[in-house]
Amino acid sequence: MPHIKNALIRYRIIDKCLRNNYKPYPTKQDLRHACEENLFGSPDGLHICDSTIEKDLFAMRMEHDAPIRYSKKFKGYYYADPNFSINEIPLTRDELDAIKFAASTLSQFKDAELFKEFEFSLGKIIDRISASDEQTGGVHENIIQFETGTVNTGSEFLKDLLDAIQANVVVYFEYESFLTQQRKRRMVTPLLLKEYRNRWYLISYDHVKEAIITYALDRMDDVAVSNENGHKPHDFDPDLFFKHAIGITANNAAPQKIIFKAEKIAAKYIDSQPFHNSQLKEKEGKKRVTFSLFVSVSEELYREILSYGGALEIIQPAFMREEIQRRLKQMMGNYGLSV
Repeated sequence: MPHIKNALIRYRIIDKCLRNNYKPYPTKQDLRHACEENLFGSPDGLHICDSTIEKDLFAMRMEHDAPIRYSKKFKGYYYADPNFSINEIPLTRDELDAIKFAASTLSQFKDAELFKEFEFSLGKIIDRISASDEQTGGVHENIIQFETGTVNTGSEFLKDLLDAIQANVVVYFEYESFLTQQRKRRMVTPLLLKEYRNRWYLISYDHVKEAIITYALDRMDDVAVSNENGHKPHDFDPDLFFKHAIGITANNAAPQKIIFKAEKIAAKYIDSQPFHNSQLKEKEGKKRVTFSLFVSVSEELYREILSYGGALEIIQPAFMREEIQRRLKQMMGNYGLSV
């Protein structure tokens, strides 16, 4: 793949040279030096040889119908059609579909402040795709729908928080707790931004609590980035922080081995979309399948388990069975049922 990618880049460098009216009829050496300069920062000829340029010229003629000619009079190459450009070649259907999919993915974030500066560029891409669709007789249909959140509050802070992470500086903000419903001023060093179920979260070192705390961006207000040097714990590793986590909760508690059984139909869903990458299928019985996990116990884990209702049973650890029993009793009480 890198070889193919470099070849495509060389085609465009050669195309630019052939269309340069200020330096017409470039020689094979001129084209090689231009490719060397653009790809490797030096025209010393150590990476690209003359035969590579010859193959590129041949490929451009065969694959892209480039009207490349050699002038014996001027001893250099040129386009027989001065209006030709490899950049004007229509995209293939596969290329259009791939770009359209990527553009649709990006368009989900068009209202986020961090991506506002790319809104115009994204619009140009979508317009070009639509035009190419019309040229190739494609039918413009809405055939892909992405999962989108109903609330996008807090995304306006993404840019400032990202800058603060990169600069390692302290950030202040007001934060409203779901538990206490009180607003408090926080002083943190931002460490990591993470999206979970269409909401953004900030993992940060809280200077008052002296611990790594997660804050939801949609509950922040009055965010102010300071010039104060931040404090990043030496043992914080973003790649490992959520290693044993399900959801957004990553605590310091040691991960547990969890054993659960699921009915056959539920087991198919669980097997196709595991709770965690540590999930293993331990045993397959006639009616139920036994699975294991090695994760940190969290609120998100309990909710995932309860979402399967009676089709899933926790076998161990005992404290999780007891917590599930407590929650089921509470649910039954809410509906006027007794055990």
